Amino acid sequence: MENNIINKTEKNFESIKHIDENEVEFWYARELMEMLEYSKWGNFIKVIDKAKKSCENSNNTISEHFADVGKTIKMPKNAEKTIEDMKLTRYACYLIAQNGDSRKKAIALAQTYFAVQTRKQEITRQEYENLSEDEKRLYTRQNVKDKNKYLFDTAKLAGVKNYGKFNNYGYRGLYNGETARDIANRKGIPEKEDILDYMSSTELAANLFRITQTDEVLKNKNINNENDACITHHKVGQAVRQTIKRIGGTMPEELPTPRKSTKQIEKEKSKGLNFKDNKRLK
Repeated sequence: MENNIINKTEKNFESIKHIDENEVEFWYARELMEMLEYSKWGNFIKVIDKAKKSCENSNNTISEHFADVGKTIKMPKNAEKTIEDMKLTRYACYLIAQNGDSRKKAIALAQTYFAVQTRKQEITRQEYENLSEDEKRLYTRQNVKDKNKYLFDTAKLAGVKNYGKFNNYGYRGLYNGETARDIANRKGIPEKEDILDYMSSTELAANLFRITQTDEVLKNKNINNENDACITHHKVGQAVRQTIKRIGGTMPEELPTPRKSTKQIEKEKSKGLNFKDNKRLK
């Protein structure tokens, strides 16, 4: 009986999960509100405000987990109305559940579900070291997807409109002048494939550092135009490259390219196949 409840809870919350263009998962607050058995948005907002405070107290950036959005709904006689809504990360949903009315059965189930699922996505340094190279790639690749979303949101606020140009400035800084297309050509990656899917865990980690630090600098310096944002991205890429050089690491363009993409590995994993590290040396 308990297992049936757990399975039903998981299906319920997963059924309202969305995936954006960057393959990052999120939930809409109004859909979560209904699932948690709140009937009034005004009451649910109070819970969200408490969750935001918890987020801030945990030294997390509120805007990275709670993003205000407007949603258009249909009204009688083909009229439309824009209502307030939010895009929430899994962590935000967890905090909302923790700050909700625990007397509600739906809240109690949500607290358990999001706590377990959030923990699944967090691993210790020791746990990471025990992963295989392919597992490290999958884990780091997901982090890159998540952080790239935040970077692009920050870049948009900084005035960036041409994201391809902005991206290439970062790559050129980190890869000694190479653009994304140059990297793809060197690795022999088809045009429609994402170069990040063909990087080792070490190369992905270098890019993750580039992404998170650029996001931080853009915010701290209050960049407000595309040109300065691109230059900032390039400088951060160069700084990461110099750090790798200074500590005696391997330059990213000199790292071996894995034979399989992370998408291929995910597909094999979903089918229950065993997979081993399999690198294609340049």
